[in-house]
Amino acid sequence: QVQLVESGGGLVQAGGSLRLSCAASGRPFSRYAMGWFRQAPGKERESVAAISRSGFSTYYADSVKGRFTISRDNAKNTVYLQMNSLKPEDTAVYYCAADSNRALVVSRVGVDYWGQGTQVTVSS
Repeated sequence: QVQLVESGGGLVQAGGSLRLSCAASGRPFSRYAMGWFRQAPGKERESVAAISRSGFSTYYADSVKGRFTISRDNAKNTVYLQMNSLKPEDTAVYYCAADSNRALVVSRVGVDYWGQGTQVTVSS
């Protein structure tokens, strides 16, 4: 079992920044590819960013490229999502995900573990 706990969400004005963290516990963190997803009301959960076990490979959705940065610290068992130039359309619950069977966690289908989510609200 892996437990994932997100933090860092909140209310921010458009153009502002937030840094999300996802702390993992239970099994060696470095075994898991990690991803961030988000889900807005009435919409499906979508991939935002993903990072490989080593941190050398990353993926970003087109909607966040150039604004969001995913990173991980395997010594601290934590993955981060730095979000800059936030827009109202970034408003959603953000979830981190862990999977031991993929190079990058881009699809929400069949993910091993999910966190409980953290709310991000961007006001215009």
